[in-house]
Amino acid sequence: MSQDQSAEQKLFILDTNVLMHDPASLFRFQEHDIYIPMIVLEELDHSKKGLSDVARNARQASRFLDELIQHADIHAISNGIPLNQLQYASRIDEKCCGRLFFQVRRMDSVLPESLPGDLPDNSILATMLALSEEQPETQVVLVSKDINMRIKASVLGIRAEDYHSDQVLDDINLLYSGAFELPLDFWETHGSKMDSWQDPLGRTFYRVSGPLLKDWYPNQFLYLPDESNFEAIVRSKESGSAVIELARDYRNPQHAVWGIQARNREQNFAFNVLLDPEIDFVTLLGIAGTGKTLLTLAAGLAMTLEQKIYREIVMTRETIPLGEDIGFLPGTEEEKMTPWMGALLDNLELLSNHENGSAWERQATNTLLLNRVKMRSLNFMRGRTFLNRFIILDEAQNLTSKQMKTLITRAGPGSKIVCLGNIAQIDTPYLTGTTSGLTYVVDRFKDWPHAAHITLKRGERSRLADYAADSL
Repeated sequence: MSQDQSAEQKLFILDTNVLMHDPASLFRFQEHDIYIPMIVLEELDHSKKGLSDVARNARQASRFLDELIQHADIHAISNGIPLNQLQYASRIDEKCCGRLFFQVRRMDSVLPESLPGDLPDNSILATMLALSEEQPETQVVLVSKDINMRIKASVLGIRAEDYHSDQVLDDINLLYSGAFELPLDFWETHGSKMDSWQDPLGRTFYRVSGPLLKDWYPNQFLYLPDESNFEAIVRSKESGSAVIELARDYRNPQHAVWGIQARNREQNFAFNVLLDPEIDFVTLLGIAGTGKTLLTLAAGLAMTLEQKIYREIVMTRETIPLGEDIGFLPGTEEEKMTPWMGALLDNLELLSNHENGSAWERQATNTLLLNRVKMRSLNFMRGRTFLNRFIILDEAQNLTSKQMKTLITRAGPGSKIVCLGNIAQIDTPYLTGTTSGLTYVVDRFKDWPHAAHITLKRGERSRLADYAADSL
């Protein structure tokens, strides 16, 4: 939780949704105290049943509270339980030294007539007003992920904040883009001691040195904005120098991937990292129509069917509907996932389109491709291990950081994971661009030499889609 550096002691009241979002939030408030209203415990109890992440988090929050109480003197609960008595607390935050208070008695406070006290949110607000009156020397702050709850608190003159500890960045515009525009005088300032060579595969490398190297990351895309069309990839950084590799041009029809050519600079870099077997983890961000799914699927088919690096393609996504849910679906796991995989099937149809072929040839091609492309549900990923698979995780912006960790750790030897998403289209409650699991992995993997990221900027779907994206 980001906090003011003032020396004033604070008392943070946690809303239920904070504990269900991050059970470890109990240990993220440094030296400040935490207060748990009794209605929050009731709501945790009502939410603990089920197999969803919310239910699992509610159970974990209850376990933390139970461990804290077991380590404390039962007669001293009213005086506050030290949060740092659990070893887990120091692993979360070394500065955690506050106390945990529970509501042990009924606290009365006058709410406006329009806010009856029998509602859970209003009961928390009433408790907070009473605490503010009893402890005027302490700054009482409500922490909630519920926007309307914070609005109601502000209307009553109560200070309320969002929970910020899970925010990767303060501003989504600061997210690593994966590309770096070189200055026009780059060769004059960084090429004085340059070495160049080619490996047996025909790849061209340069060793450069200069002040810009400190801002580079492994597998970052470098380009000059002039007519030279110079594009390169950072391969390694050493003391005072860096090795960059000249990027392959997939805009050339001779280098088309499964019949698909890159149409812009970012798509060209995406093909370079998608087709690199040394890169195990790729993240592609971009608005609708930038080609995320098409490029990834074309690269996956080329590496699976042509190069035979991977055994099959596994595609999955979070099943969040755009409108009303259509209810339970009959059939196998793949049949249930088919309505959610419209993007996959549309792109497969494009990739397998042979206008000169017969209907039998087109059907045989589709059958061959679908035999190598498997659709899997996220609900059954726990405990699985994927060996030599090309794994595509679509709509990754709707996943939390914990869900992303669960999925990425499913990759076994020889597997590659590609995460696709659009930060501007998050459908999961309580997730924002700065707290999305996709933002989390982009930031955490940018220093790893076997990961790459690129943000696709230009839409290439159609002139109608481009105009709609800009104007609507």
